[in-house]
Amino acid sequence: MALLCTKLSMFWCLIALTAHVIKGERKAKLTEEDEACDSQQNTISLRSSKTSSSSSGPEPGDPAAAFTVRTLDGEFAFKPGALQGPVIIHAFTNKSGFLECMWSSESSLTSLVQDLPESTQVLFLSLDDSAVTDALWMREQLQRVALHSGKKEVLSRLHFSPLPVFTLGNWIPSVLYYWGCSSRSCVLTQAVFTSEGWNLPIIIKRLDARYDWLMTKWGPKSHQLVDADDGCDPSPAVAGAVAWVSEGNCSFFTKVENMAKSNASGVLVYALPGNPLQDMNCVGDDCNTTLNIPASMVHLEPSVAQALQSGQLVYVTFQITPSPSFFLSIDQQGALAEMGWFLYPSFSFINWQAQWFDFYADLQTKLQKPAKVISVFDKVLMQGEKGAVATVDLPLGLLDYDLLELDASLSCPGRRDSTCAHWDHTVQLFVCCDHTGPYCNTELGRWITAFRRGIGRWLTDVSPLRPLLDSNKCTLTMKTVPWAMPWFVSLNLRFSVSNQTASGNFTDDGDEEKLNPFRVMPLYSGGTFDKNYNKRFKPIKFSVPMSTKKVELYAIITAHGSDDNSCGEFCVTSHHFLFNAYYNNTLLFDSAGSPLGCAMRVKEGAVPNEHGTWLYGRGGWCDGLQVDPWRLDITEQLDISGSESNTVVYFGLFNGTDPNPSKDPGYIIMSSFLVFYK
Repeated sequence: MALLCTKLSMFWCLIALTAHVIKGERKAKLTEEDEACDSQQNTISLRSSKTSSSSSGPEPGDPAAAFTVRTLDGEFAFKPGALQGPVIIHAFTNKSGFLECMWSSESSLTSLVQDLPESTQVLFLSLDDSAVTDALWMREQLQRVALHSGKKEVLSRLHFSPLPVFTLGNWIPSVLYYWGCSSRSCVLTQAVFTSEGWNLPIIIKRLDARYDWLMTKWGPKSHQLVDADDGCDPSPAVAGAVAWVSEGNCSFFTKVENMAKSNASGVLVYALPGNPLQDMNCVGDDCNTTLNIPASMVHLEPSVAQALQSGQLVYVTFQITPSPSFFLSIDQQGALAEMGWFLYPSFSFINWQAQWFDFYADLQTKLQKPAKVISVFDKVLMQGEKGAVATVDLPLGLLDYDLLELDASLSCPGRRDSTCAHWDHTVQLFVCCDHTGPYCNTELGRWITAFRRGIGRWLTDVSPLRPLLDSNKCTLTMKTVPWAMPWFVSLNLRFSVSNQTASGNFTDDGDEEKLNPFRVMPLYSGGTFDKNYNKRFKPIKFSVPMSTKKVELYAIITAHGSDDNSCGEFCVTSHHFLFNAYYNNTLLFDSAGSPLGCAMRVKEGAVPNEHGTWLYGRGGWCDGLQVDPWRLDITEQLDISGSESNTVVYFGLFNGTDPNPSKDPGYIIMSSFLVFYK
């Protein structure tokens, strides 16, 4: 990136532009609340102006062409092939309640200033005629927060253009409009008011309550609008109508709950004069109460308020107007990329996508390291009972390598996220090299699909399971639940050399002794997580093979389902392997149910900005991420002389006790082993 225009010439550019720009709408003042405004999704992508003959427009993965954009501080330039980090482009419009909230929430602005990765540049644009005032206002908002947060250095990576998008003269407008948007976070959600005697309807922007709190949507039906004061008390008059309530004096939850008890069809909360639209959300235990009516926030419209005060009948309907995309990006490789779905209006979603770009760039570096690569699947359809199946030949000399990694990725039928499978499902990889042997159809790896995003790629170390590859020809099966929508899987086995299995022991020559796994002993699998769960597991007696120098516990455990305690997906469970009735080894899923448990793992490869509640912590897994094996060196806990037997028993607990759900028990998926090294 380069600043090519002097500040003096930029000053005259702004004067000339201002003479031709319509005055922008007054911006709402900053709110001190931590609520980041309601949201849903943002799906974007961009590409170069050079399109392939098979495509009618830019698609994700296409190379981004060079461009320059005039900014308040000079000129922002992108050049393909230059050493640079990701570029995120955000197009603002004051017609969006979602964006108004994102830009007026203190917590949203602070997240961008404090957490934007150092590798990332952000270019801010405006879709409106008020681009000059929009650019100045956006810069002022972020400058103020950056100075207050002691993060002034981030401002050098934030660029604000005073030119409306439709005047840029490059490929960016075509991408924004070609991609468009159909999700609630980047369409224009609006409330339409009508009343007898009005010549025209009054149409204003609205911001729907957060998706993961109130999932009921507005329908096409027209409703009478009835004033219910501040909504902090029930109001029988709103039965069958949409309640018109002011913000303040009680929580959003209290307002919606009272109106639901009053049999209202929905709730419109209006902001007090001068206040911005806010994220309507529940807090704490209130979120455990299900409310089945829709709610939105709008600005106070004087004509509507006056009509209601005079006793005039007012009716409201709800509409969604398509818009261009508000977000798109270019990754480190110079390829156009979508930004996914924003659950609520916060710049955190920009940060998470940028973090994932950094993860992926680092992954590409790791994949350049020397390795013997065995291709198993290359965008093979995975669907139905069979899944994806391939038989591969393993070359001689694999014993020379001590590191086995699974390079796996999931892609969608099309290049857009909109073509990707719904819901999150478990994907398992099974291997069988000797159809008569004890290891046939043992699980080698596990992943969880992303919810309608097709960018996932992961590198998983499964080196302790190398003894499963006990023949020169192996069949590998990758599958998910048979009713899942289709995915296209790619998988490489990567064999390489590392020192990860060094023992800490030394040979007579003083060299550190490198140990290799030679035997894998299956232990326990999971099952239904109910009152009988632990009754299934009996102690296992075993002896350590002669010549063993190290023993490792290796387990892949994930918790799923939702009973009356939200187990096992969103409850805290613990998994215990007790050796010799003394050594208790515990795996605790303590982030399950936490608001940002999986968002915090984007840096590890969790796919960001999926549909649904991908951010929440889960029981040993995240949407769009590999399941990392749990590995423990338990050598000191065992008698490894071979003359005495050892015992192990497994049990799983919910909040420290045996599970005992009253309905709909969840389940545990588990593969566990002892791995012996020599």
